[in-house]
Amino acid sequence: MKTSEIYDFIIAGSGAAGLMLAYRMSQDSFFDDKKILLIDKFIKNTNDRTWCFWQEGAGEWDHIISKSWPKIFFGSQKFTKDIDLGHYNYKMLRSSDFYNFIYNILKDKSNFEFATNSINHITEKENLVHLHSDDTIFVGKKVFNSIFDPSIIATLPEFPYLKQHFIGWFVKTEIPVFDDKKATFMDFTVDQKGNTRFMYVLPTTSYEALVEYTLFSEHLLNKSEYESEIKQYLSKLGISDYIITETEMGDIPMTSYPFERHNTSNLLQIGSAGGWTKASTGYTFASTTRKTKELINFLKKESDFTRFHHRSRYWYYDLIFLDVLYRNNEAGSDVFSSIFRNNSLKKIFQFLDESGTFMEDVKIMLRTRPMGLFTVSAFLNFTKMFKRY
Repeated sequence: MKTSEIYDFIIAGSGAAGLMLAYRMSQDSFFDDKKILLIDKFIKNTNDRTWCFWQEGAGEWDHIISKSWPKIFFGSQKFTKDIDLGHYNYKMLRSSDFYNFIYNILKDKSNFEFATNSINHITEKENLVHLHSDDTIFVGKKVFNSIFDPSIIATLPEFPYLKQHFIGWFVKTEIPVFDDKKATFMDFTVDQKGNTRFMYVLPTTSYEALVEYTLFSEHLLNKSEYESEIKQYLSKLGISDYIITETEMGDIPMTSYPFERHNTSNLLQIGSAGGWTKASTGYTFASTTRKTKELINFLKKESDFTRFHHRSRYWYYDLIFLDVLYRNNEAGSDVFSSIFRNNSLKKIFQFLDESGTFMEDVKIMLRTRPMGLFTVSAFLNFTKMFKRY
């Protein structure tokens, strides 16, 4: 077993969080004299996922987004509406475009190195962090770990844990059948089968779209069930003549588990491994954009990683929301319908972006149904807001 040289910073995992952090470090002269290593099992260059996020006005990733929509559709048995986003747009970024953009920048930075290794475990010794692979121990003064280990969540079973799991098909039709000015944000009109289930449709042209069957639930399905639901939904839309050009699948953690308990002075959990995924929705990219900016500013002033995380009231809101869906998974359609029916879109986005005022947050929560379920959950989980884990 060989041991590497000592790096100033090591980033374990090259997903959105790891690469975005590396990109921000590469663009800031503060890090020019630091030796930085990026480790993953392989260099990513394929479209293995699609990230979407809403944004008001222009954004820093606009030059690589593949599509944006000025309208969204929300559908359920109780509430259906085409919604004009106003000053917002719903934006789509293909991971292959993101990977290529970041790697093209990093390859020209002499202080960055890359290693294609699987990390088996991480230890700390003599104020250094050791990342153990099959044949090498990589040593860093400071390490950012974005490798998510779902088994740690079981160590605190009092925190509800759901998964946002899905299979999506990129389909292409012979005739124009899609409205490429409108994204289907959530369509709960599909059979719920005791869960929170919806369709998600992102048309890139009138002939092409990503059609995705998504669940917020505890257990995954057999692959054939996702695909059967997509086929049925396309048939319901009157679409029978199509080809599948790409597929994607995912399993995103939805939990308020306190990931910060695994941070040390020199080891910081980031991305989904650090709780950066929005627990109540599964959205990660917008949160990662904000968190990596905060982290760069932090690194210029602080050296103790245990000081980086700050728990906000939104952590508690997400905990309540997840607890409701965990205990009453069939209620998801009613919950989201009440949110979109009773609030302006701007207030919803501010709430989900964790940028609303306290009173605006309270108004949204008071308008969310079934009210009784949220009241009970708030009472049962109140003490967790103040407990250190």
